[in-house]
Amino acid sequence: MSEISYMEQELHSQPETWRKAARIGAAAGPLPKAGQRVAVVGCGTSWFMAQSYAALREAAGQGVTDPFAASEAFLGSDRGYDAVVAITRSGTTTEVLRVLDAVKGRIPTVTIIGDPETPAVAVSDETVALPFADEKSVVQTRFATTALTLLRAHLGQDVSRAVTDAEEALAAPVEKEWVDAEQFAFLGTGWTFGLANEAALKMREASQSWTESYPAMEYRHGPIAIAAPGRVTWLFGPAPEGLEADVVRTGARFVCHARDPLADLVLVQRVALERARARGLDPDNPRSLTRSVMLETPAAS
Repeated sequence: MSEISYMEQELHSQPETWRKAARIGAAAGPLPKAGQRVAVVGCGTSWFMAQSYAALREAAGQGVTDPFAASEAFLGSDRGYDAVVAITRSGTTTEVLRVLDAVKGRIPTVTIIGDPETPAVAVSDETVALPFADEKSVVQTRFATTALTLLRAHLGQDVSRAVTDAEEALAAPVEKEWVDAEQFAFLGTGWTFGLANEAALKMREASQSWTESYPAMEYRHGPIAIAAPGRVTWLFGPAPEGLEADVVRTGARFVCHARDPLADLVLVQRVALERARARGLDPDNPRSLTRSVMLETPAAS
């Protein structure tokens, strides 16, 4: 595939979309205030960004923050949530719409959305629209990372280094060993565990690769048995003591970079794209997937 895919165009635009999102996130807006109890919901990639945001918000001391796959959200009154944050690129995902509808009038909601002309707007109390980060490719890259950058900025983080590191990640070489690897295991700790889950998903979607993801130290409790020569263990963020040595002993390639972990995800997106190309796959239209996952309405009897 020699033509430029939507995925390639979109992932390369991330430094600019991150800058825009950081300005929005740093301004006063409808996102949760410090001290509120928050549930964050999403599906697929958006769920993994919810995991990262939840870990970041709690680590910042801003309040209890629970991430849920929208289909498995426990939002009963006994949990005492002050707000629900929904993340959805399309604004049409069935499970997210059901959550927003179920809590309407009971828990205030704010939805981070890519396409503001969609049903999620009508069932949300507030929205933060990121139309400049919306995408044509089925495989998400910039919307997810832009949404998380928005949330990081709202938590008071300076994301300027992340933007600079993303620019560096877009210019870094994609090693042939990564393109040819038989298997990837992605690892993270704290907020980067969500990034590890997303990296594994990106590889599966774009290139039909065998990938797994784990909390970094949990990897040592069984999953490290899959590590072997010709396989890659990729860690987001600093390496816990002893982990690298454990992986190296297996013969697997251990990858850990000093750049901002979200920027390192950009490099993984590029690896997924190159693996798709090497296999003759269309990364914009992965097998069995569509841009928005919606359940069919049963026909009336």
